[in-house]
Amino acid sequence: MKIFFWRHNKTYHSHSMIDEPCVSNEFYLDAVAIVAAENKEEALALLAAEKKGWRIEDLRALPCKELPMNKAEIIFSELRGSIRHL
Repeated sequence: MKIFFWRHNKTYHSHSMIDEPCVSNEFYLDAVAIVAAENKEEALALLAAEKKGWRIEDLRALPCKELPMNKAEIIFSELRGSIRHL
């Protein structure tokens, strides 16, 4: 079993990036999908079965981080909107 991690950020998307994948039918700025499955195709099938607008062909075009579930590892860590304190 592995964990499959996709992230796509469109915050600074422009018309010059017209060929860039769009991973969801919904409007988004930042999309994250984390799925536990035996292989990448099973992970994509689970996302498709969820029927929440994930565009599977575009997810296939993006790099996907694959993490084995037999060791400790940080899967996702992010600060959003942080302000530096002096």
